[in-house]
Amino acid sequence: MKELTAQTLFQLSTVTNPVVSPNGKEAIIVVTNLDEQEDTYQAHLYVIDIKTGKQTKLTHAKGKHIAPQWLPSGDGFTYLSNRKGKNQVFLKQGMTDAKQVTNEEHGVLSYVLSPDGTRIAYSAFFKESEENEPDRKPEPLVIDQMKYKSDQRGLHDDRVMRIGSIDLATDNQQWLTTDYYDSQLLDFSGDSRHVLFASDRTENRDFSFSAHAYLINIDSKQERQVTKEACVITGGAVSPDGQTIALLSHRREYENATLPKVILYRSGTEETDLTANVDAFIGDIAIGDFLQHTGSNRLRFSDDGQSLYTLVSSKGSVNIWKFSLNGDHQQLTNTDAHINGFDFHQDEFIVTHSSVVEPSECYRVNHTEKTLSRLTSFNAAFEESFHVSVPEKVKLNRDDGSFVEGWLMKPAFYKEGQQYPLILEVHGGPHAMYAHTYFHEFQLLTAKGYGVLYTNPRGSHGYGQAFVDAVRGDYGGGDFQDLMDILDDVVKTTNWVDESRLGLTGGSYGGFMTNWAVGHTNRFKAAVTQRSISNWISFYGVSDIGYYFSEWQIKAELDEMETLWKHSPIKYVADVETPLLILHGENDLRCPIEQAEQLFIALKRLGKQTRFIRFPEANHELSRSGKPSLRVKRLEAIFGWFEKYLT
Repeated sequence: MKELTAQTLFQLSTVTNPVVSPNGKEAIIVVTNLDEQEDTYQAHLYVIDIKTGKQTKLTHAKGKHIAPQWLPSGDGFTYLSNRKGKNQVFLKQGMTDAKQVTNEEHGVLSYVLSPDGTRIAYSAFFKESEENEPDRKPEPLVIDQMKYKSDQRGLHDDRVMRIGSIDLATDNQQWLTTDYYDSQLLDFSGDSRHVLFASDRTENRDFSFSAHAYLINIDSKQERQVTKEACVITGGAVSPDGQTIALLSHRREYENATLPKVILYRSGTEETDLTANVDAFIGDIAIGDFLQHTGSNRLRFSDDGQSLYTLVSSKGSVNIWKFSLNGDHQQLTNTDAHINGFDFHQDEFIVTHSSVVEPSECYRVNHTEKTLSRLTSFNAAFEESFHVSVPEKVKLNRDDGSFVEGWLMKPAFYKEGQQYPLILEVHGGPHAMYAHTYFHEFQLLTAKGYGVLYTNPRGSHGYGQAFVDAVRGDYGGGDFQDLMDILDDVVKTTNWVDESRLGLTGGSYGGFMTNWAVGHTNRFKAAVTQRSISNWISFYGVSDIGYYFSEWQIKAELDEMETLWKHSPIKYVADVETPLLILHGENDLRCPIEQAEQLFIALKRLGKQTRFIRFPEANHELSRSGKPSLRVKRLEAIFGWFEKYLT
């Protein structure tokens, strides 16, 4: 078996976003690969015969071809493609070349195909009177609002996210929303005449984080407001008969730590919470470093409109659940893995599925036995050629009923009787969930001779509302204790761990925790902090989410400097004795690079052992969707630092 390396990324495929044909005999999937030569990503559509597993490639032009949707006739499909630059919707029927349907200057963000297949609704950024001259001079950006930038979008201008529609037969295009408010596309109605969307229309949106849902008639442009109270809306669906609307939403009872709920809206009746008795995250919240184009957080009505299907994240696994409109609920799959996408025909479910040893493949679900039958083998060569480490579940139970859960990975070429260094990995969020999913960084470290411990401390999703809320206002307190306690337990109960060679790394919140830990303990021999937070006072004003995230998470406003400083790792920089590597993206607006700059200068000023690596053209998503060459260099930097200090 070969040793896995950072470059092995280029030999892996992720299979995601399955959509089943109207007759239930075929499914289209998205297969994504990293292109080493072009230093980008290639995503192509394949159609699979569900019975035989035979697969045929549908797209061939370079680029990303994603988000497929079958025409109801089954004789064609629509999809998003950047083959001509920006993402546009294309229609493919028969043997002719795909037809470009949209022509939006800034590309299409998302789209839905109407149930009758006659039109699409889509979302795109729009700006009035935009000049297109190639020699246009740069203009200063005038800012009047606090929400003027985001890590995904960059600096905002006057563009607004509109919803448009196009008749596929006539190519007639029209805008359904025209106000100066961003609109989030959710679903088409069963009669193909109405579009469900969400929009925040408050005057001052700097302190507004909720929206209302609306149903708009495509022909008359008449709107009906669905929600009585504003809420955070992350998904939505309309029943086939149009009488019921389901929203994946919440009312910020615990700010951004609030579990989403499936809420029903029916004319003349009170709202119904279908998930009132489910203390779990509705949707896919699993953390990984490889999956692309999943399209997983969606609600789907059953064909008879009496049930809803969605993914649910719990205790490191992501499975399909069924919520009946009568209040019953049922878990339809029972896998210790990560189902990242699904579709169905009648009772036949097709899923894309990742496990700790498998990047992602397509499976058919046995509805009766809740087992999976594999349909694709895009990663067969990887599975046959490379040795990977299979995690063992670890759990620390305390006398007071509290607990910490995680997974321990042995070095890939482990030999009984030898001792090995161990690296503790801390996820971001903090409201996320390490899961039974493929993590290339972890496998690389085990291939290089390290054990890896990754856990879900308090603040993580997957263990209920109280658990995820427990970190707010206590950063560096109970969460840090959770990590140290489970590390102590693993060291105590595992004879192959060399306690003198412990490493630590994490990104975002995990970077904060890395910074915090090295200022409060000297037990780690080396650490790597990534896209981190070091100073909550400056973070308040420079992050795209700072001014409200700090209030939600640290529970301190800007005039509460003592509290912000108390939770800032840079306060404790004089106590740092651990060699610390600092990794940060130049274009990170979530945790801006000034956070890394402050930490590096403070450490160097005191003569501490540190190094700072800046990644150009990289935002907060470097480790997951950044330029492939930079992702490889990041992994090599992490391994190189640990190799220097732990071997």
